[in-house]
Amino acid sequence: MVLEKLKLVPHKPGCYLMKNENGVIIYVGKAKDLKNRLNSYFHSSHTGKTAKLVSEIADFDYIVVSSETESLILEINLIKKHDPKYNILLRDDKSYPYIELTMEKVPRLLVVRNIHKKKNKTRLYGPYPNVTAARDTVNLLNRLYPLRKCKTYNKRPCLYYHIGQCLGYCTNNVDPEKVKQMENEIIKFLKGDDKIVTDRIKKEIEFESNNLRYEKALELKELLDNIKITLTKQKIETTDNIDRDVFGYYNDGIYLSVFIFFIRGSKIAGHHHQIIPLIDSEEEELTRYIAKFYDKVIIPKEILVPDIVDTNLLLDYLKAPVKKPQRGVKKKLIDMACNNAKKQLEDEKELLLKDEEKTTVVNEELRKILNLSKLDRIELFDNAHLFGTYNVSGMVVFKSGRPAKNEYRKYKISFDKNDDYGTMKEVLYRRYFRVLKDDLVWPDLIIVDGGIGQMNVAKEVLSGFNMMIPIVGLKKDDKHSTNALVTFDKEIPIEKRSNLFHYLERMQDEVHNYTINYHKQIRSKGLYASILDNIEGIGPKRKQELLKKYKTISKMKECSIEELSKIIPQNVALKLKEILKDIA
Repeated sequence: MVLEKLKLVPHKPGCYLMKNENGVIIYVGKAKDLKNRLNSYFHSSHTGKTAKLVSEIADFDYIVVSSETESLILEINLIKKHDPKYNILLRDDKSYPYIELTMEKVPRLLVVRNIHKKKNKTRLYGPYPNVTAARDTVNLLNRLYPLRKCKTYNKRPCLYYHIGQCLGYCTNNVDPEKVKQMENEIIKFLKGDDKIVTDRIKKEIEFESNNLRYEKALELKELLDNIKITLTKQKIETTDNIDRDVFGYYNDGIYLSVFIFFIRGSKIAGHHHQIIPLIDSEEEELTRYIAKFYDKVIIPKEILVPDIVDTNLLLDYLKAPVKKPQRGVKKKLIDMACNNAKKQLEDEKELLLKDEEKTTVVNEELRKILNLSKLDRIELFDNAHLFGTYNVSGMVVFKSGRPAKNEYRKYKISFDKNDDYGTMKEVLYRRYFRVLKDDLVWPDLIIVDGGIGQMNVAKEVLSGFNMMIPIVGLKKDDKHSTNALVTFDKEIPIEKRSNLFHYLERMQDEVHNYTINYHKQIRSKGLYASILDNIEGIGPKRKQELLKKYKTISKMKECSIEELSKIIPQNVALKLKEILKDIA
């Protein structure tokens, strides 16, 4: 059927959707020429992930569009909608931290991630290689410049005012020119000019030394050293101070390694790299990667890419200058990024192959043991309670051997009593009612933390929905360690040194820890609420404000009287602290 269908495909740009024998979309791609691209899948030899993909293709669909830009936009939207198992690249949900200097009358310095939710993006600086580097920078600048630290203006100066890290904007009239000067110096520093900040610290060191305050001088010296260690950026030869990203790549026929330099103010501010299985052509994979990369990263003034990338396509899609330099300093930067991409792949390939054994390979082993036609998606459930109270459940999802954390779900059970079967029945009913109602993807396997009793409850619920999904349980030995897979027909012993045992144990630990953490949150909030209800001076409104700001008992215990007094009167805060002191 597939070969007959291929004859009808036109020589036009568009997207194609590969499907397995169950009609599930397993891969989405785009092509300048749909007929040539689809023919290459079925009339050429393949290796690695591409060969695995082709072996699972039972059917395909295609959508013709009028331009390559339209096909790229459609491809990315289809991948987001269907989340195909072989489009691993676009599941990378890593977001990069930026530093924001807010546009308020008296600005604040914040570390932010969700940059596309920001209405004003003119004072976002980064990306930073990791959140620790961003926080270190914010802490440094907050220490040197007495900006506003609080979200809302308080009625009286806070601790930051008393230690000289805030000018007391809530009660004092501060000269706007002084605030503007601080802003300008901070912006210069964040753009890569650290001379003003370092000179300022040096003057403070000299001042403290001259006044014989050597401990303070030493503290400032350590701060200066910290700048050199954590914030000094590698100088490069460009002198135009244009913010640009530089992409490099390397592939060995199995994996594609991508390396990116973030250049800010003629200095390398950071880098990112990622290694992905090579399924499509390297040109298509790299172009798609660059397009999707800027979903969570601010587009710089210039993007430098290797020769194989379609710059016109990216220019239309990103609406930003995309260039592939042929000579000079910029070409050297591309070469440097490509060399780094190659080194990363050489360094990490062995780890990637071992990870493949612990995920995809062992997932395939589990499929064969259970005699399933496919095993792409596993949903696991666990329950937690405290003597029948604070009853909760958790569900985690593994896709192709790896946790899909964005699909985890928490369930607060409607009754409080020690009834594991009743809990399992409720959570499974709620989950699969929603799956049917919202037309969500069905799992290929359900794993319950228990034996035949829990499995029968699950089977009863699924039968009520006319859903035939395989169910297994995990049996534990006397030492509370998993030792067998339980099906409705038999028990399958698991060798404790095998990859399969570690795979099942990893899944079991994941769902257990996820559920227990949720249980602790619920229990803490319940205990928290009961404490607040019994304290004179804390009514519904104050209780709500406290619950909104503090999430756990431990966080509340750490607060000072001064901090609590921002929400409740000081005498009530003292009473609350006294009660919290006696709670373990």
